Amino acid sequence: MNALEKERIARAALSRLMEPQDTVGLALVRAAGAVEAVGIATGEVATGAALEQEISSLLAEEAGTSTWAGLPESLRRWAPRIADLAPDRDLETMRRLGGRLIVPGDDLWPEQLEDLGLQEPLCLWWRGHEEPLPPARQTVALVGSRDSTSYGASVTGDFAYGLAQRGYTVVSGGAYGIDAHAHRGALSGGVARIPTVAVMAGGVDRFYPSGNEDLLRAVSHQGAVISEVPPGSAPTRYRFLQRNRLIAALAAVTVVVEARWRSGALNTAHHAETLGRVVATVPGSIHSANSAGCHRLLRDGGAICVTDVGEVAELAGRIGEGAPDEKDTPPAIHDGLSLEDLILLDALPLLSASSVEKLTVVAGLSPESVRAGLGRLGLLGLAVSERGAWRRTKKN
Repeated sequence: MNALEKERIARAALSRLMEPQDTVGLALVRAAGAVEAVGIATGEVATGAALEQEISSLLAEEAGTSTWAGLPESLRRWAPRIADLAPDRDLETMRRLGGRLIVPGDDLWPEQLEDLGLQEPLCLWWRGHEEPLPPARQTVALVGSRDSTSYGASVTGDFAYGLAQRGYTVVSGGAYGIDAHAHRGALSGGVARIPTVAVMAGGVDRFYPSGNEDLLRAVSHQGAVISEVPPGSAPTRYRFLQRNRLIAALAAVTVVVEARWRSGALNTAHHAETLGRVVATVPGSIHSANSAGCHRLLRDGGAICVTDVGEVAELAGRIGEGAPDEKDTPPAIHDGLSLEDLILLDALPLLSASSVEKLTVVAGLSPESVRAGLGRLGLLGLAVSERGAWRRTKKN
């Protein structure tokens, strides 16, 4: 068995042992490696002060956790699940379903998930085409209420179909309402090898919700159905919230079509904003509770208003943009930037990082324009986010 297969089996086991976004567990894997982390987590391998110190440093640097209870507390938390560990069984289940498990280092691993830092998933359980997911700039997330209105259904279907016709991949969560309309529209219009991706909160062995089984089966045949939790895992409320960060990380733009005041779609938007991705939303009737969350995003300055598929595609950037033929002279770094983006780029410091609030003053732009511009500059590699603040990259 080669090193990558050992890594795969270890990560399969850890994904059953630990909940998504278990920061201590993820820090343990980062510090010790997946194979040794399994031994430590199951109590077969002893730990030392040096390892605990490294984990503590990782938690402080990447998770903002200054104090933690130490590994013994986490070991007690993981202990009840040790008896259920059977990675070979889980991998066999995936083979039987025609699926697979992918881990960092695999050709299929989406590179944009690295932007999650310590919160990058341990692995992805995958049912679908054995094709790499497109990069973030070729992917758009469409999310919103489960109890969508006819207006939301129409807008989502139009957006998804139009984006898929342009070659974008549409990612959503496989749920009722907006998610379902996003997948259906993308399947109808898709020209890319993977027209749509459904990110599940439970195991991919069971298509959930059951009312979307036929739809999700079609997604798995034409696109991909993925999850960070192993087969048989229940789609709990916590896991729904955690999978939202994956939806946000996979896409350059997250569009909230309809959302109530406390909708889970706003959680996805929050993850996208934290990652420096562009957040957009569709305006609705002021009398519609299903648009209250969208209007809240607009009012708080966290989202850009979009009213047609062309505006969404413009935010994501044209597919193929920034990849000139090798025989051609490479374009200048600033080519193609709007006037506002050029102003914002000039306002960004090179050595230290600056907050959105400060950049609005220096650049003389609105908070909405600054957030949108930072998202675009980040995707172009011209700006980088450091704990919510931004600076220019050295290449420009």
